[in-house]
Amino acid sequence: MPVSLPYQPPLHIGLDILFEDKDIVVVNKPSGLLSVPGRGIDKQDCMLSRLQLEYPTALTVHRLDMPTSGIMIFALNKNMQKLLGILFEKRNIHKQYIARVYGALSEKSGIINQPLITDWPNRPKQKIDYKTGKPSITKFHRLSTDNNSSMIQLQPVTGRSHQLRVHMSSLGHPILGDKLYGIYQSRTASDRLLLHAEKLSFMHPVTDHKIEIICKADFT
Repeated sequence: MPVSLPYQPPLHIGLDILFEDKDIVVVNKPSGLLSVPGRGIDKQDCMLSRLQLEYPTALTVHRLDMPTSGIMIFALNKNMQKLLGILFEKRNIHKQYIARVYGALSEKSGIINQPLITDWPNRPKQKIDYKTGKPSITKFHRLSTDNNSSMIQLQPVTGRSHQLRVHMSSLGHPILGDKLYGIYQSRTASDRLLLHAEKLSFMHPVTDHKIEIICKADFT
């Protein structure tokens, strides 16, 4: 059976705008808020719907998992949506995340190469599958560690659903607060998922200027 978690979005206390011009708006999405509307009337409150209250033409370009916080970019017209989509498809938009994971990570840095596919009987969970999974690559770098947890930077080379969460769990270091992929100790260590999209950079498709957005996590 699919895994069903209650949707309790945070109160809307205003948009945290990180960058905007006539074609693009970049926001800091809070943890616990859907990126786009889900199924059912109770899942219509999302980052897109909140943004469209002030930017009616805003269009989705990519998504963050509901419990993940951090940088999201939206197009303000169809042409920019197409151009940004091409940048994502060609992996020309570079993303960096920060996370606190369970346990002391021994490796200073490394690359996780584990193919992922939807775990259909347990949707929305994903799983590692070397026969039918899609190529999924994550780079990681340890920033600090103690006896109980480690702070790490994560750079997804590919953009699979739940990729960072599954990959860190596969190393035996699930992200703290992860209700889907954690163990008891990591699930109960935080009331939110300690995963945050902290940096995004790309060449603006219209102006050809380099855009670099940095948004620090509130759990560092």
